[in-house]
Amino acid sequence: MTNETQDQLPAVDVPLIETKQILTMIPHRYPFLLVDRVIDVRKDHSATGVKNVSMNEPFFQGHFPGHPVMPGVLIVESMAQTAAVLVISTLGPEAGIPVVYFMSIENAKFRKPVTPGDVLHLTLTKDRRRGQVWRFSGVARVDGVVVAEASITAMIMDQVKPV
Repeated sequence: MTNETQDQLPAVDVPLIETKQILTMIPHRYPFLLVDRVIDVRKDHSATGVKNVSMNEPFFQGHFPGHPVMPGVLIVESMAQTAAVLVISTLGPEAGIPVVYFMSIENAKFRKPVTPGDVLHLTLTKDRRRGQVWRFSGVARVDGVVVAEASITAMIMDQVKPV
């Protein structure tokens, strides 16, 4: 990133959101919590999720035995969870704890396999917001190399009461 591009970005509002705080922001739990921390949150603009991919992930038992590859749909889900943390961070505590529903995926592309030991960096940038519907561009990288990208849309709803 050039200095000129860096100067155009909004300042970082929240440098780090750890797992413990993520658990207060989104309803996902193990084994479906697919983001370990979120860094460089620029409210109403962008955030980067970090997922440490471990051989202990339950999906590696069947995808694929002897050749473990993180399913692409779970990479996109990791993007959606990062987007949800960005939304909750942007709305702030006065919004309560809404639920962010994943609505659509468009233009998903998978460039390289993600395997145990990789650290996924999931950069989500808000494209637009219309009422309760938010649209994001997502890029997943490992060691700075793009491994996946997608556009995702989410809807913000009031908190659902537990069953």
